[in-house]
Amino acid sequence: VGHGPSPSSSTPGAEKREKQYRAHQGFGDHHGGVNGAHTYFYADEAKCDQHMETFLRCIDASSGSSEDGFSAIKLTALARPQFLVRFSEVLVKWQRFFHQMATEQGQARRAVLDTKLEVEKLQVALANLGIASKAESQQWFTGENLGTNGTVDLLDWNSLLDSRTKLSRPLLIPNRKTGQLEPLLSRFSEEEELQMKRVLQRMDVLAKRAMEKGVRLMVDAEQSYFQPAISRLTVETQRRFNRSQPIIYNTYQCYLKEAYNNVTGDVELSRREGWHFGTKLVRGAYMEQERERAAQMGYRDPINPTYEKTNEMYHRCLDYVLEEIKHSRKASVMVASHNEDTVKFTLRRMMELGIHPSDKKVCFGQLLGMCDQITFPLGQAGFPVYKYVPYGPVNEVLPYLSRRAQENRGFMQRANRERDLLWKEVKRRLLTGNLFS
Repeated sequence: VGHGPSPSSSTPGAEKREKQYRAHQGFGDHHGGVNGAHTYFYADEAKCDQHMETFLRCIDASSGSSEDGFSAIKLTALARPQFLVRFSEVLVKWQRFFHQMATEQGQARRAVLDTKLEVEKLQVALANLGIASKAESQQWFTGENLGTNGTVDLLDWNSLLDSRTKLSRPLLIPNRKTGQLEPLLSRFSEEEELQMKRVLQRMDVLAKRAMEKGVRLMVDAEQSYFQPAISRLTVETQRRFNRSQPIIYNTYQCYLKEAYNNVTGDVELSRREGWHFGTKLVRGAYMEQERERAAQMGYRDPINPTYEKTNEMYHRCLDYVLEEIKHSRKASVMVASHNEDTVKFTLRRMMELGIHPSDKKVCFGQLLGMCDQITFPLGQAGFPVYKYVPYGPVNEVLPYLSRRAQENRGFMQRANRERDLLWKEVKRRLLTGNLFS
């Protein structure tokens, strides 16, 4: 697996490069007293194009080094973070509005995919709120061919906001706190509309190169205030390129309380539209930063309360995808974990569900230099297993690696265990006289 640079590491000369960016407290960086990764406001779109060229080289390198390789990309390197935050806010507001309407229809406690708004009641509510007349809202559903069975679920609802169309059309929705109508978003400028097109074009270029080279493309997950936009843009690309096989993989962070809803929603969408669902499952790497930012800005902590709850979420999401693999064969998953219990859980469920390693529907991933005692036995047993290779200037790669170590809290204990296993093997070879065999 090749992993390209962080957004600020594509050209030499760190001091000169740093001057092109300005950090922002609202993004949860060090300058605001918030622990975590820096997030940068890009100086211009040319910087994003440079990053795309770097990612193209990553894809070429992955293709040349192994069959069925992966290459990872970060969307914050391909689009302006300000834009991703604004787009994420739109998507979150739109979903909250759906749940508000569901609550009013007495469906507050239903599972996400079981929540279905009755179209007639919805049209009355929209008219009463002054958002849209019955005729206008009727056109919403007819135009999209939705609500034909008298109900609209969250996937139908989300499709009303098409990220490939202009988002600047005025749409008022009620603010839950004030009760007043407010715009779903303040009007997007022409430049922001262009940014939407540009990031989708860059993703298309990368996906086409990946297809040509026989490489699968993993879109990394990032902070929760970017993630709705990142996931939406990734799904748009999956719709185009995952028709016959999973080329594009979305990443789901299982330390998020919404992880299971996000996974099940996207799996259901892939079923309806007939494309292959590809995912990388991780626990998550921005916990301290996320919690600090939530406290500072006064919104609900998006992270599961304990490490144990995150483990439960990981296994729940993984089990759902494994069941989908068994039943449809149109899903694939990378189990990106250094946790031995998770690896054992995966192997046991694969055996129970009749998923064979040679199917290549399930693969494993660990960081280069970490947990070789997991990686090598998996490979020797015939499982597809990958080493994740981050690269770039040392001062910029080290923070990335430190976040991975923080994500895997038992890392030092596992490192001690790995050292003990290596020493035990050295002693065994010395005693048998086969030191270099």
